[in-house]
Amino acid sequence: MRGFSNNLTYKYLPMNLKELLLKGQNFISLLNEFRIDVNDLIIKDENNIFKNQVNKNTEVVKETVWMEGRSNDGLVNLFGTLHYNLLNKLAVFEMEGYEKVPAIH
Repeated sequence: MRGFSNNLTYKYLPMNLKELLLKGQNFISLLNEFRIDVNDLIIKDENNIFKNQVNKNTEVVKETVWMEGRSNDGLVNLFGTLHYNLLNKLAVFEMEGYEKVPAIH
């Protein structure tokens, strides 16, 4: 957008990052692969992800993230990069690794 201000404000930050990620079929497939229920998914430090991006002249945020999900088998930690377009409110998670922590019965 050519007439866009150089300073991003909080109104361009996501209301719910998880909802934006769930718009993509690839993210839903990833959760299904690890048998993670969307209600049991937490994006660690979600509130802090965009703090460093405010007031920068940028439309796209690229941030390393950690997500924790619960499945019947235990915890699944997903590590990767979040790509987020601030203007279009589009989000993509690029997984770089994972860790399974078995449930203790």
